Amino acid sequence: MAKVLVIGSGGREHALCYKFAQSPYVEQVYVANGNGGMDDVATLVDIDILDFEGLIAFAKENKIDLTFVGPEIPLCAGISDAFQKAGLSIFGPTQAASQLEGSKCFAKDMMHKYNIPTAKYASFDDYEKASVYLSNQKCPIVLKADGLAAGKGVIIATTMEEAQKSLKDMMCNDLFKEAGTSLVIEEYLEGEEFSLFAFVNGKDVYPMQIAQDHKRAFDHDQGLNTGGMGAYTPVAHLPQSAVDEAMEKVMKPIAEAMVLEGMPYQGILYGGFMLTDEGVKTIEFNCRFGDPESEVVLQAMTSDLYQTIMDVMDHKEPVITFSKEAFLGVVLAAEGYPQSYQKNIDLSDLKLTSPACFHMGTKKTDKGLVSSGGRVLFISQSAPTLKEAKQKTYALIDEIKREGLFYRSDIGDRELSKETD
Repeated sequence: MAKVLVIGSGGREHALCYKFAQSPYVEQVYVANGNGGMDDVATLVDIDILDFEGLIAFAKENKIDLTFVGPEIPLCAGISDAFQKAGLSIFGPTQAASQLEGSKCFAKDMMHKYNIPTAKYASFDDYEKASVYLSNQKCPIVLKADGLAAGKGVIIATTMEEAQKSLKDMMCNDLFKEAGTSLVIEEYLEGEEFSLFAFVNGKDVYPMQIAQDHKRAFDHDQGLNTGGMGAYTPVAHLPQSAVDEAMEKVMKPIAEAMVLEGMPYQGILYGGFMLTDEGVKTIEFNCRFGDPESEVVLQAMTSDLYQTIMDVMDHKEPVITFSKEAFLGVVLAAEGYPQSYQKNIDLSDLKLTSPACFHMGTKKTDKGLVSSGGRVLFISQSAPTLKEAKQKTYALIDEIKREGLFYRSDIGDRELSKETD
């Protein structure tokens, strides 16, 4: 029986702990540093996600068989390199391979070099040159901070005035701090967006079922980009041919490219895709599970997560299976998110546990459970149809919603509208 250490503290990590805890091969799940709502499926460890020495010491002392890294920050800081050097088993890309997420410029240059379909772009670290280039483009236009910005470093400008202001805010006024001092300006893609996760080890790439995320803060895709306000899987209205195209033209080629570049990839690779009139194009890569898509995809996965990872690490082809049911989840966020948001919202009477409720940003205090982040809870349900899953999810939300929390009421509507067309 194995012991697993999950690194991170959000809804994604709660879902990972839940999935690992289901495995007949796993006797104990630890999470560092976790949050107040995860103790239903894991033992919380009070070690910071960037305290590599402390995490390594804990893993050795407790004979951890597998460490799984949830968020991008420790991956981009080199946690996998540190664990491997210490002779410990960890599933997550090296610091070099994590550049696929850590640097938008690196990722775009890799796609250009290896003929991987993506939006037309230009990269800049000089504001004046970027401003001149931008003035010659058409709107809408997309500005992406080069570095990590917690999933919020993307601005879609609909007018040139807005684009130039955003450019200055990013490069000159510390809108995304150091992450925005370099950036990518790219064409705006239109079409259907989808998220594809794959288990990768070198040239071995094994896909999961796709999901669709909802990035904007408010209904009908209004408001600022967020880390994600809800997700569902499967995405039945998108053809399997689009998934196959994403695998053959993007996921497998980028894995092979990383091997050729001397930085082979091992871990979860996320591809964000747009199905356009010209075919599938790559929006971005992430070097880990996306949040909140992972919460629904991991629930839909009927095969064993621990065994799957062990097989992938051993270069054995895993058997990955999924439920025939639909899974839908909605984020309850603190008022003001993704900007300055309300804190310490009282959640002391919350009785829901995983998988109906994954905790994204909570903590336990002397007065009980309170919110501690912008995205607070992820409420999800499954059913034979997406319509039923949505009805069940929002019925649960009606039972627990409270002042200080907001949510989108249209998660899954893109799919449902296709069903009624």
